[in-house]
Amino acid sequence: MTTQEQFIYPDHVSMIKETTISGRPLVDLVGEVQRIYTSDDRPWIIGFSGGKDSTCVLSLVYTALIELPPEQRTKHIYVVSSDTLVETPVVVDMIQRVLKDINEAAACEQLPISAHSVEPKTDQTFWVNLIGRGYPAPNQTFRWCTERMKIDPVSEFILETVAQFGETVVVLGSRSQESASRAQVIAKHKIDGSALSRHSSLPNAYTYMPIESWSADDVWMYLMSAPCPWGGSNRELFELYKGSNQGECPLVIDKSTPSCGNSRFGCWTCTVVTDDKALHGLIESGATWMEPLLKFRNKLYDSRQPHNAEEYRNFRRRTGRVSYNSGDINDDSVKDVRHIPGPYWLSKRKEFLQELLEIEKQINEGGEAIELITRPELHMIRREWLRDPNEPDWEDSLPGIYRAVYGEDLDWIEDDAGAFTKADSSTLEALSEKYNVPAALVRKMLEAELQVSGLGNRRGILNKLESILQRDWEALEVINERNESFRKRGKSHVEEIKHEFAEFLQ
Repeated sequence: MTTQEQFIYPDHVSMIKETTISGRPLVDLVGEVQRIYTSDDRPWIIGFSGGKDSTCVLSLVYTALIELPPEQRTKHIYVVSSDTLVETPVVVDMIQRVLKDINEAAACEQLPISAHSVEPKTDQTFWVNLIGRGYPAPNQTFRWCTERMKIDPVSEFILETVAQFGETVVVLGSRSQESASRAQVIAKHKIDGSALSRHSSLPNAYTYMPIESWSADDVWMYLMSAPCPWGGSNRELFELYKGSNQGECPLVIDKSTPSCGNSRFGCWTCTVVTDDKALHGLIESGATWMEPLLKFRNKLYDSRQPHNAEEYRNFRRRTGRVSYNSGDINDDSVKDVRHIPGPYWLSKRKEFLQELLEIEKQINEGGEAIELITRPELHMIRREWLRDPNEPDWEDSLPGIYRAVYGEDLDWIEDDAGAFTKADSSTLEALSEKYNVPAALVRKMLEAELQVSGLGNRRGILNKLESILQRDWEALEVINERNESFRKRGKSHVEEIKHEFAEFLQ
């Protein structure tokens, strides 16, 4: 058996030559892929999510490339998969194996193909934002995760490629039949007389969608007709879909890409949907070890519901101010002024982290190798807690939480511990009650003072202190009553503070 035969099976080649899909001979589509590939020197980026559509496109391109004469394989093809670090575990495992197989097969075949996995930056991951900064679990109106965790890492890879080569072509498994909105987006960016479309947001990037007109049945017919050109089969992928009864989560490269909000394969933490049917399906199919993940995901979903806001979420925003639905409580035109809750209470974030670590430990002890939260994320969360704008964690709780679960310590950075201790916090709380001054207010003013301690130039410290005083430090009932009074008088709390601060400085 030759090297080529090890990976490109004869029955796969026969299937390509003998099959017609969506009214078009498959050999004609492969020929189109080859013509576009060889028409210029722009490198290709294949968006690979691990689902059926992106696997289908990757297989078509791989086959088209391997059937080209070696001298025509003149430019590189990058296979890019976005790992949000909270993907459904069984899907992550499968994607990593496919990427490994592609790299090995391409190297053996001397094909200009390389597979890459991109991740969000540590300070932008799901857990750093939710547990670290207290962002509420995403929903349809505040889906803060998509851009940070999916769009940005892939866009950065694309932009780096564009910077190196001038232009690039992004090959996607998008299909018009996915949704009416997706069909409109595809049509909107189409270039007349060309199979390419302009990328909706990235300059000098174009998109190519070879299976744009295919149905889901067309995709499955292709995938199940022959083995993968890089080796193995699509049986595991088929069984995964069969077990969960779900679709795939597309590689997101811009805000027009449909979300994974229909219980598709995607993040196991997704709270955009009411019920995660994909996780349910996988558990019912035998993956019972994921039951704690589903339970934890449901807890996050419940924490996002309005009737649980008081229990889970601070009444202040991260700016330190109390916000209302009008954006400005002094707006007399708004009759129904409603309070908008802020980030999760620090106490709830501590509970989330401890439970997450306990689930991770339990699953690993049960025989499944999994990392639900990375250790760099833990270090970043610790920093966020210590510098929290509303509830700075002077107790430095995170190392103790990790030790309570795992019975050991990580290599914590001592400089991150902050200038204050648990004893300082207790003392401040006692003085706060005695003198009726919010402890959090004094904490932030002390921190502001320490930031310029020892510096010859203290320029800006008064503005910093004024900004701290402008925050809402009282109880919510007091703040609401005060703001209602200001609203009737046509003033704002900020204006009042500025006036008082100016008088104090005179």
